Amino acid sequence: MNDKPHTGRPRVVIVGAGFGGLTVAKALAKAPVELTVIDQRNYHLFQPLLYQVATAALSPADIASPIRTILRGQRNTSVMLAKATGVDPASGAVMADDRRIPFDYLVLATGARHAYFGHDDWEAFAKGIKTIDDATGLRRRILLAFERAEFETDPEERRRLLTFAVVGGGATGVEMAGAIAELAGKALATDFRSIDPTQARVVLVEAGPRLLPVFEEHLSEAAQRSLEELGVDVQVSTSVTACDENGVSLGDRRIEARTVVWAAGMQASLAGQWLGAETDRVGRVRVAPDLSVPGYPNVFVIGDTAHVLDMDGTPLPGVAPVAKQEGKYVARLIEARVAGGDLPSFRYRNPGSLATIGRKKAVAQFRRLRLSGYPAWWFWSVAHIYFLIGFRNRLAVAMNWAWTYVSFQRGTRLITGPDPGLDQDVLRTSITKPHLKGVA
Repeated sequence: MNDKPHTGRPRVVIVGAGFGGLTVAKALAKAPVELTVIDQRNYHLFQPLLYQVATAALSPADIASPIRTILRGQRNTSVMLAKATGVDPASGAVMADDRRIPFDYLVLATGARHAYFGHDDWEAFAKGIKTIDDATGLRRRILLAFERAEFETDPEERRRLLTFAVVGGGATGVEMAGAIAELAGKALATDFRSIDPTQARVVLVEAGPRLLPVFEEHLSEAAQRSLEELGVDVQVSTSVTACDENGVSLGDRRIEARTVVWAAGMQASLAGQWLGAETDRVGRVRVAPDLSVPGYPNVFVIGDTAHVLDMDGTPLPGVAPVAKQEGKYVARLIEARVAGGDLPSFRYRNPGSLATIGRKKAVAQFRRLRLSGYPAWWFWSVAHIYFLIGFRNRLAVAMNWAWTYVSFQRGTRLITGPDPGLDQDVLRTSITKPHLKGVA
């Protein structure tokens, strides 16, 4: 049960403190409501930069901030660290751990998880990147591949260790592939004695006919050229048909790789099941034009969990600008309804799209503006630093990027967490024992 005394003001419960949920909470800071934010983690995460944690360019603390710190100035707001497990929309309550949290208005911003197109067994071999744990796990996997290759005597296994397959040619896949290629080609280039990291192979696999399908075709082509200049093997119109501990199958072809990164699909959270609402094929709730759940005008679903149609009838993508605009709209709508008013239907205004390929390489698409290369990279950098929450985070990321830009080094190349497959004696030896280049 909920032990918090009720003030008599309308109770707004937000489940999820990602881009959408946090936007709602901040927008309601001065509203005459009693606000509760529930999240299973105690921090807000800037997901667009997770790939830089995975490739040792940033540390987790650079892109995450405690939710309580962000909202500490809001007198009408309480933060609850708990995992939501269900919703009773008829009686107006959220189940979170062993508590029942009553609400007058509910906002579900519970995000999405990885999807493997009916092959959930692939998850054991192809890791996605949605959380800090995902990112640090991938960082460990990537760095360990080089460490193991340094002392591997079997040429086939060494090639397998130094091959990295990235599945999915959207922004995450493109950015991951470029970052791994730069890590191998620059930051690690002179750190080993028996292997040459610059000879590592990075393969980007995309089922569609081109990379970055949300961009115009000439920008997709520019992105592919930039990746290929970094040494990435780009394979479009190619589907993964099998995945195991030794790599991926592409029909009758095979990529032998010990590290596979999954960036090819998403599945919405269980919010649709909690509500018994109509969902699309990936589990997103088909919401009304005001982002409410049909039949429950006081329950709203936003972000990756919501199926929202754009003006042309296509579903809006699961990106931060969509979630933030939906969050602002829902906050204004709740305020209006508390005051006895209403708002017109939600309308998304596309601010544009950005994707980076590597050092001084990016693509940008804003209304009539189209950029690629160095200008787009600067635009991408400034935009991402601006949208980070907290002065400390912005300063830390700016300084890390400046250092990486000048020195070509990565400052957070730490192998952390348990990995029983690694021989610790061999790892210690690799730090102290000299080897000749090319000697197994």
